[in-house]
Amino acid sequence: MAAGDPTHWQRRLWRHFDYGLLAATVAVTFFGLAMIYSANIGTPDRQDLVWKQATFAVVGLVGIVALAALDYQLLGSLEKPIYVTANLVLLLTRLFGYEQLGAKRWVSIGGITFQPSEFAKLMIIIALAHFLARREARMGRLRTVLLSLAYIALPALLIFQQPDLSTAIVLLVIWLAMAFTAGMRLRHLLLLFLIVALATPLIWSQLEPYQHKRVLQFLGLINDPDTQYNIDQARIAIGSGGWLGKGFARGSQSQLHFLKVRHTDFIFSVIGEEMGFLGGTLLMLLLAFIVYRACRAALLARDTFGRLIAVGIATLIFFQATVNIGMNLGLLPVTGIPLPFVSYGRSALLSLLLGLGLVESVVMRYRKLDF
Repeated sequence: MAAGDPTHWQRRLWRHFDYGLLAATVAVTFFGLAMIYSANIGTPDRQDLVWKQATFAVVGLVGIVALAALDYQLLGSLEKPIYVTANLVLLLTRLFGYEQLGAKRWVSIGGITFQPSEFAKLMIIIALAHFLARREARMGRLRTVLLSLAYIALPALLIFQQPDLSTAIVLLVIWLAMAFTAGMRLRHLLLLFLIVALATPLIWSQLEPYQHKRVLQFLGLINDPDTQYNIDQARIAIGSGGWLGKGFARGSQSQLHFLKVRHTDFIFSVIGEEMGFLGGTLLMLLLAFIVYRACRAALLARDTFGRLIAVGIATLIFFQATVNIGMNLGLLPVTGIPLPFVSYGRSALLSLLLGLGLVESVVMRYRKLDF
């Protein structure tokens, strides 16, 4: 068959599909499903959560293949529609979203509840990647850096007002990694840190009372039993797991329901108790491998746009995993950031899987076919 034949070209293209990345993603996703099932045993109103999560997992895994087949460069021409759509969805969520626990972060359509900010993160990564790629030659200028910061500030502000401080911070960290990759100078980064430090009193005044409590509790400046309860239970759960854990669905803190929100924010504590140090370490290695393969895609990318997409997805996974695990270990303040691919959250899982589909698209179309 001729080398110029479209079928031959497609076969060569799929040879560069990162099957290692896909295998690790499938493994960590199904590991998460098993732990969600375990965490909800004995809770009748949560028995269907694992099946809901599994449905979105299947859709997301199919989405990986579908987006891998799509040339990511086609998304560059859609930067403005993607950016506008992301902000519009966030605005509508803020105005008309489903309210729970004092926050409007969810939208319910046809009986399916989802969190638009999770998909907005992915859309913003795509739009910001093209925005920065077009200005790569000017990223050494402070004006361009500030312009890119303003670009990300609008969606971050809309998310912050839901209120959802942790997701807004995730978005800013993604911007930082992508801007630095695009060529932002170190002195401009230090200047921005100085500005943030000076603006700390203003930022603090805009936080909700429960957010104040979490930070002050972490710093040891107050002793609030309600805030401290889950932290203590998480430490007990992880510490009691030992090297090999108590066994699947046999954890005392989780199965006796001492550990709250155990299928979302504190699912790593369930893993530590039931699977032990070995299970927790295996999970972290799988997540680290996924981040590594995304970084590899960034290094192989044939253009700045693809490189920045891969960096954005890698940063998203790495930062959320680090913060969630650090929170469970008591090393960081309590936040609502989920553990990637593992915590219950259909929107978060689907958006992450689609993000890895874009990473696959980038690595499949890299310049050197003999890597």
